[in-house]
Amino acid sequence: MTAQTPPALPFRDTDLPFAKRIDDLLSRLTLEEKTGFLHQFAPAVERLGVAAFRTGQEALHGVAWMGPATVFPQAVGLGATWNQELVRRVGEAVSRETRAMRVRDERVGLNVWSPTVNLLRHPLWGRNEEGYSEDPRLTSAIATAYTHGLRGDHPVYWRTAPVLKHWLAHNNETDRDTSSSSVRPRVLHEYDLRAFRETVEAGAVAGVMPAYNLVNGRPNHVSPYLREQLRTWTEQDLLVCSDAGAPSNLVDSEHYFDTHEEATAAALRAGVDSFTDHGTDGSTIVGRVRGALERGLLTEADIDAAVRRQLSVRFRLGEFDPGADPYSGEQAFDTPEHRALAREAAEQAIVLLKNDALLPLAPDSRVAVVGLLADECKLDWYSGSLIHRSTPLEGLHERFGADRVEFAEGVDRVLLKTSSGAFLHVPAAPDAPGTARGAEGALDPALLAGRTDLPPLTAGAAGTELALADWGEGVLTLRAPDGRYLSVAEDGYVRASADQPGGWIVQETFRLEPHGDGHLLRHVGTGRHVQVAADGVKVAEEDPEVFELVVVERGQDAVTRAAARADVVVVVAGNDPHINGRETEDRTTLRLPAQQERLLRTARAANPNTVLVLVSAYPYAVDPADLPAMLWTAHGGQAAGTALARVLAGDVSPAGRLPQTWYADDAGLPDLLDYDVIGARQTYLYFEGTPLFPFGHGRSYASFSYGEVTARVADARVRVGFAVTNTGDRTADEVPQLYTRAVDPSVPRPRRELLAHRRVTLAPGETAELSFVVPLSAFAFWDVAAGRWRVEPGAYELLAGASSEDVRARTTVTLEGEPAVPRPVLERGLDAADFDEQSGTEIVDRTRTAGDAVTPVADGEGELLFRSCDFGAGAGEVTVEVSGGGTVELVLDAGPPLAALTPEVPTSGPYDYTTLRASFAAVEGVHDVRLRLRGPLRLARAGFSG
Repeated sequence: MTAQTPPALPFRDTDLPFAKRIDDLLSRLTLEEKTGFLHQFAPAVERLGVAAFRTGQEALHGVAWMGPATVFPQAVGLGATWNQELVRRVGEAVSRETRAMRVRDERVGLNVWSPTVNLLRHPLWGRNEEGYSEDPRLTSAIATAYTHGLRGDHPVYWRTAPVLKHWLAHNNETDRDTSSSSVRPRVLHEYDLRAFRETVEAGAVAGVMPAYNLVNGRPNHVSPYLREQLRTWTEQDLLVCSDAGAPSNLVDSEHYFDTHEEATAAALRAGVDSFTDHGTDGSTIVGRVRGALERGLLTEADIDAAVRRQLSVRFRLGEFDPGADPYSGEQAFDTPEHRALAREAAEQAIVLLKNDALLPLAPDSRVAVVGLLADECKLDWYSGSLIHRSTPLEGLHERFGADRVEFAEGVDRVLLKTSSGAFLHVPAAPDAPGTARGAEGALDPALLAGRTDLPPLTAGAAGTELALADWGEGVLTLRAPDGRYLSVAEDGYVRASADQPGGWIVQETFRLEPHGDGHLLRHVGTGRHVQVAADGVKVAEEDPEVFELVVVERGQDAVTRAAARADVVVVVAGNDPHINGRETEDRTTLRLPAQQERLLRTARAANPNTVLVLVSAYPYAVDPADLPAMLWTAHGGQAAGTALARVLAGDVSPAGRLPQTWYADDAGLPDLLDYDVIGARQTYLYFEGTPLFPFGHGRSYASFSYGEVTARVADARVRVGFAVTNTGDRTADEVPQLYTRAVDPSVPRPRRELLAHRRVTLAPGETAELSFVVPLSAFAFWDVAAGRWRVEPGAYELLAGASSEDVRARTTVTLEGEPAVPRPVLERGLDAADFDEQSGTEIVDRTRTAGDAVTPVADGEGELLFRSCDFGAGAGEVTVEVSGGGTVELVLDAGPPLAALTPEVPTSGPYDYTTLRASFAAVEGVHDVRLRLRGPLRLARAGFSG
């Protein structure tokens, strides 16, 4: 907390505006003190009574890492609610608990690193659970609601200060700190920037965090877009906090700079204000900043700019005004209201994918609940510790009665027999239970160690039956009868010690590798095999044990028995958020793990009344043809089981909607690293195939009719209205969605694009008259020829319906817009990255600080197409700015090459450009220009003259 305060100084004067108070405090800090503020853990300045400050408190769907807290559904589940008001209340609850927890634990920070607004462009992304949607407008709507809840509603002071993650175009864990996202200008403005921009412009964002990856060849931590885009969207000071370890990556893994002094200076000048690096120890960053100052790479003014933005956030949080801060006495923690909100959010996040009249379940149903997740309430990396817990099994027990619900997990029960004939044995645990991982809170949970207070496994005549669960791709867990998972601690011994798989490096997963007549057991976390030694079972580099896997009971047999005795089977399948797809690890397939596919087939064969409930952080490709009912929910937090049971029983009519496209199979997916949503036809905006389930999809227990769409264009807006009526026999929510489609666009435009939506509750027979006011700017696209937004004149369809494909009513409006004009290439030339179409190329950095160039992929061949280029009265010379070596070939329309330009000698490096010239037979008028690139060459620009 704040140190003893000296006599009042101007920065303590609450009658002065924040800007003057910040000026005063900044003027009193020494250069050394200001430099210390640049690290995540800024030290106290006791002589001024300024407390230590930490940027960064994870709060994605509840306060994370700091011990018990209310756990709400994962972010992708909040996105599935399509309900901004609900999400605002969730954000408010999270911020209130953040404040309440800080009262008793100073480690809890008020600068919260959430929400994540990365778009869910690709469903194999390991961090799919952290985002809200593949659509930028839905993402922005949900993120804006969450940040408003986090910020609070006081006009001056903020309850918490939200930082958006992760800037920019970041959807892959594979090579995430060295891969570059090639993002053409249209995709940049229409897709990736849009979610950030609209959220920042809504006014409740304190800053952003750059992502690990590079965009167009340049690391996000030195991105010019921080200055050119982000900081132009608001007059508020925005705090840019680096991601953990990313400043060091600029040299260590990315090799973008030669020295850390250069890298640190470049990041600071680009706009990074707080460096998250080397844990709690700021000395390394401080040393790098000092070195940069000594070398003239930085000025004190550069440091002042960063410190000013940090102080702006601290003042808004009331740090210097304890008597005036309206949130300083917050005590709301685990309140009945928060518990009810967690259940409401979990209910609203459930999506009914299919229902052939099997749901809701009859009150007297005998239910078999089966599957690896049937009795689980899973947490993810950004969860708090559970105070309350509800699994699907517990929810169904509560709702239908334990005597009417039978459970079969479906895991194989096995013994592991050694080559000597002994069996692995789990010794009895001490009576005192251990603390669940993370329950005590940790500033960096990656540093939490496994338990060593329990005895390691042994081998003997009496073996312990273990529950073997295969989570896909050969990754399995082994669980002792008391529920503890086999785990490996730092000393290398194998113990039954973990309450769940987890940790930055999961220590609870193994692989069975065929070896002779048996198997080796490899521990995934260490990469070592399991060895049976005299002092216990451990992992080691040598003498691996060869095990025989003795199956005591097949999980499928238990499922068959339970299913055959039930009226209805509920199969609960999905993922463990710490295994396979997760931060640092992308998925490789949309398919369910093979063991869970077998369990589903087994249940369906034993009982045709089978409901599949997918509990997962991402979409799966599961053929629903033979299933009468199918639901999806993200991991729903502490109330997940109760919420699911209430939906299955019909106490709540499901109304969640898919926030991203569910593809039918892997063949429908683009390459994970292809960020060109336009060219690769990605997401519902451009995908031309048939999805398994479309964006916005979700069924209800009620039915709804839609009236005709009316539209009126006036005052730079389109006013749209239509009615929705509940034609069913129960009160239910519906999510009417409004889309648009350009009827005859001159450039590729979305097949349909979400303009607005609303979640409404309707009683039977009730009608809601809905109206939406859509600005004309919503119909614009980024015109690469003009370098700005443009509304194209012409007809636009307005489509109202229950999903992106379930359109119930439509009308057409004609917008005047602004006609296209040919590119004036004689006056402006052509920037290489401003192409209309391309093949075989990628965008790279023109310099380390700004600008784009284009290069052939892997030094091969590529082509850029620029449509409608106006050569006026005539041109006969072309110039190109290139680096490296290779050839640029000029073609007009579909004709033969007019010129080929090749440097006599390759330039000395990628940023060493030279200008080449060539003459060609004079042309005039409007033509399409094709620039063909060959070899290790970067093209920045082409120009034309007479």
